[in-house]
Amino acid sequence: MYKMKKILVVVESINVNDSSASKGRVALIKNLKKCNYDIKVYHYTRKDISIQGIPCVAIKEKKVTFLAIVNKLQLIFYKLTKIRLSKYYEMLTGFSFSFLNDAKSIKAALKNEKDFNPDFVLTLSKAASFTAHKAILGIPKWHSKWLAYVHDPYPFHFYPRPYNWVEPGYHKKQEFFREVSKKSAHGVFPSQLLKEWMGSYYPDFLERGIVIPHQIQDEEVTNKVLPNYFSKEGFTILHAGNLMLPRNPKGLIEGYKEFLKNNKEAKKDTQLLFIGSNEAFNEYLNHEKNNLEQLYVSKGYVQYNEVQIMQMNASINVILEAKAEISPFLPGKFPHCIKADKPILHLGPQMSETSRLLGEDYKYKSQIDDTQKIAQHIEELYQKWKNDKYNHLNRPDLVDYLSIKNLKTVMNSLSSDASS
Repeated sequence: MYKMKKILVVVESINVNDSSASKGRVALIKNLKKCNYDIKVYHYTRKDISIQGIPCVAIKEKKVTFLAIVNKLQLIFYKLTKIRLSKYYEMLTGFSFSFLNDAKSIKAALKNEKDFNPDFVLTLSKAASFTAHKAILGIPKWHSKWLAYVHDPYPFHFYPRPYNWVEPGYHKKQEFFREVSKKSAHGVFPSQLLKEWMGSYYPDFLERGIVIPHQIQDEEVTNKVLPNYFSKEGFTILHAGNLMLPRNPKGLIEGYKEFLKNNKEAKKDTQLLFIGSNEAFNEYLNHEKNNLEQLYVSKGYVQYNEVQIMQMNASINVILEAKAEISPFLPGKFPHCIKADKPILHLGPQMSETSRLLGEDYKYKSQIDDTQKIAQHIEELYQKWKNDKYNHLNRPDLVDYLSIKNLKTVMNSLSSDASS
């Protein structure tokens, strides 16, 4: 008789509007449910929120603990003196007061779970925290069932150049993650290149790591209304996502301007949109938009459902990465762009997960500062658009790779010691 396998998911946030990371984690949880797993979610979102059709337990922060009280005191001290005591504590222990208190809060909540006997325990984090992973390290009975999801290189000094930040207590963080690699049943990575990159530092990830890419969701887009700045009838080049410092938009803007110079008629029916946080380039973008009427720059974050409908209606979806030799990341918006089925303009290293998946024969990619090539790509796609305004990406292979079907295949390949 078939027995439905159980997955206990421990996730930091299920609020899809707080970050692209949370969007991706929720998409994975929903698709696991659609694979006919019995799912229970413990989340540390710290707000009243749930995922439809899935039992969700909101983990409460432990506010009356030594760590929580010390953290509040050091915050008061910082406001008065501008001296951050937590930095020195982090240098000694590897972690901030708040990180350790959050991990203890998660661990305490999980220890109260008595009725759900999981076949797998999946930890999902975001940004650079990995508090869910820290919590599970303290629950040895689940190590043989533990799927430790690693969304980015960790610690920060393992990021490829040009990222060059070394955190306080980096050596302690490194040892923490070595423990994760050794004690988890499997490391789970959204990209093959990230698995190989992290495996070069933690060999256990190479030996037992698996790849589960960011997921396409089959759900209908709920918002059907485009914002008034989006020209539905025009040729729209869309970059949706945060512009972190290494993701310099100058090459794209200069390439677009070069395209306009060579195609005067395009001034009346094209636009370039930057949607998302852009503080790192605020001055440059403000200057450019004041001199280029076809350029639109959002005032910070835009709601997820609004971005989705724009991606579905854009003429080109841009994936912009750092100028580097390698980019092992799979951008969170990659499945959204594949689902949108519109041409992708990839601006990033040749050795990147996006480039690997698009394939060697995919034409529309270049380095982020190759202005001439960017202009050529835009011009070619513009001419195609003039002939057929419903130009499609047409990559069923990538739709399949990011699908529930592939997710189920990967999950079925795993063994669990749940019965032991």
